[in-house]
Amino acid sequence: MTYDIASKSPASTQDVAARLASFLKGGEVIELTSDLGGGKTTFVQGLARGLGYRADVTSPTFVLSRVYQISADLEIHHYDLYRLGISGVIGEQLAEDLKDPHVVTIIEWAGLVEHQLPDDRVTVTLELTGDESRNLKFVSGGPVSNRLLKELKS
Repeated sequence: MTYDIASKSPASTQDVAARLASFLKGGEVIELTSDLGGGKTTFVQGLARGLGYRADVTSPTFVLSRVYQISADLEIHHYDLYRLGISGVIGEQLAEDLKDPHVVTIIEWAGLVEHQLPDDRVTVTLELTGDESRNLKFVSGGPVSNRLLKELKS
């Protein structure tokens, strides 16, 4: 299933992500793709805000991953594998997270670990259409991710 949404600004991108977040329960996987500066971290900021997270959300580019504690039984684990040459320990950590029903896993630059990702995930491609505007293309690949897109569309 696919779904496209036009975003005119970073705030609009965050609003779309916050809406998607309202349907997350834990255990979901979201893959983000775009060019550098495409708005992936902006999208994660909106997701976190939509789940009630109020502290800063920053790119994990130089630390590879960040954990955002949403509640006692829900966390966001945000990976940015742009600078990684081999998956190593991060690949092992990711494998653990993918099995945890209390974790929403978000991955940027997932090529290195593509084989580890479940088919049932939402892939969000942020395509630049202007200085601040983006086309957000959502693709789902299974029952959980299809449910998320159906709810996002409604």
